[in-house]
Amino acid sequence: MTHRLTVVGTGYLGATHAAAMAELGHDVLGMDVDPARIAALAEGDLPFYEPGLADLLRRNLAAGRLRFTVDPAEVAAFGDVHFLCVGTPQRPGSFAADLRQVETAVARLAPHLDRPALVVGKSTVPVGTAEQLAAQLRRTAPAGADVELAWNPEFLREGFAVQDSLEPDRIVLGVASARAEATLRAVYAPVIEAGTPVVISDLPTAELVKVAANSFLATKISFINAMAELCEATGADVMVLADALAHDPRIGGQFLRPGLGFGGGCLPKDIRAFMARAGELGVDQALTFLREVDAINQRRRARTVDLARAELGGEFEGRTVAVLGAAFKPNSDDVRDSPALDVAATIHELGAVVRVHDPKANANAQGRFPLLEYHDDVLSAVTGADVVLHLTEWAQFRDLDPEVLGRVVAARRLVDGRNALDPVRWRAAGWTYRALGRP
Repeated sequence: MTHRLTVVGTGYLGATHAAAMAELGHDVLGMDVDPARIAALAEGDLPFYEPGLADLLRRNLAAGRLRFTVDPAEVAAFGDVHFLCVGTPQRPGSFAADLRQVETAVARLAPHLDRPALVVGKSTVPVGTAEQLAAQLRRTAPAGADVELAWNPEFLREGFAVQDSLEPDRIVLGVASARAEATLRAVYAPVIEAGTPVVISDLPTAELVKVAANSFLATKISFINAMAELCEATGADVMVLADALAHDPRIGGQFLRPGLGFGGGCLPKDIRAFMARAGELGVDQALTFLREVDAINQRRRARTVDLARAELGGEFEGRTVAVLGAAFKPNSDDVRDSPALDVAATIHELGAVVRVHDPKANANAQGRFPLLEYHDDVLSAVTGADVVLHLTEWAQFRDLDPEVLGRVVAARRLVDGRNALDPVRWRAAGWTYRALGRP
């Protein structure tokens, strides 16, 4: 059954969700306060890189199932179900989430909701936010109690967002009525019929699912990186340790990749907002371990800088450093809280000439750190380099020929911040190979 859906906020989450819902056969209207973004999306142009999403967007624009607007009145008149997909960044000067975009979206939409409708939050928010927004809708929407609120957290992985939208591993529906549940089951019917599990919960539980999942993943990543610190102090090999742990079915191998740590627009700010909310609720002791999770993650960045400095005899001044990678992860152009870019900027501040190459993120990185050098290809970036740092594990970096690179660098020194390259192969080509947590 086709529904008329709207998506409020057309950033990374919103643009992906709008295109995916149209792909499932629904009629979708996306809205944003940024006219330039809306104009670009209407032409099929994405403001960010995500594999497969541009094709999905253009196909559904051409099919007439997807269009965009800046008018909240048009959104209210068009849709029966309205998805909130705006950002919740970290509040300046605080760990807490900044909810202004969510609150503004509801404030702009509510006065136009003059008939029964379901508003569905997908943004990652502190627990308790949904209850406040539901009260705001009842108070300010002309349809009053006929406007319901549900919460449907997103679990998109950058680089796999299309797959995660069309073939999710679970759907969580935080609802307050049977009607809301039935509506959302109908919206997601093609996905549910394909076998995706559905978890029904109350609103607070649905709000907690996303931050709890991200906190668990961050903890697992930081655990293996804490083990890397111990391995460096003892001469043990963290990669062998991680492999041995991965064979334990209670632990598993996913997210046991030791290296530079996590970044991006979700994990860092979500675990910090989770800690802040726990403090507001008076249960901050329950999440104090996340402070160390965050600290371990930051220490890996500093340790990578130390490894590079040691390779150069203890001094960056006057040296040339090549950095492979600027995005926080491969298959993305997102440089928010990027460990790779953080390391590059730190080394620049310590006096080195830093040359950066990333297959997709150069432009975004240059916008944040314009004093670094940016190169369109690997060979250009590494020519004359005194040390090469591998900091984002793009597939094309794993396939590099160490002999070819060795002909253009000033010295064959490599720091693998992601433990993703083959040390035997690189050492056989005459490179010194250093990596986090390895002898």
